[in-house]
Amino acid sequence: QVQLVESGGALEQLGGSLRLSCATSRVILDDYHIGWFQQAPGKEREGVSCINAKDGSTFVVDSLRGRFTISRDNTKNTVYLQMNGLKPEDTGIYYCAASPKYYDCSHFVTWEYTNWGQGTQVTVSS
Repeated sequence: QVQLVESGGALEQLGGSLRLSCATSRVILDDYHIGWFQQAPGKEREGVSCINAKDGSTFVVDSLRGRFTISRDNTKNTVYLQMNGLKPEDTGIYYCAASPKYYDCSHFVTWEYTNWGQGTQVTVSS
């Protein structure tokens, strides 16, 4: 059973910062890419960022590059999404998910992400 537990979502003001956490196990980090997805109100789930299980390389979608950063702490078996310069359009439920490492996580194909956390709510007020 692949377990992923998100935390860190909150109500934040325009321009603020949040750090989301995705706690999992070392086995998962070794064998699965970890991706972050946003589901904005009334919209489909969209890929935000991912970290590669093979080499630790990271990917952030173009529209968020420069504001969002993904990282991994192997000592805590946790993947983080640092969100800076928050905007109202960043509002949504953020999910972390695991994709077997033979896929390319940056394609953000949802069915390639085989296990999902429960999500954490981010709300940005203007």
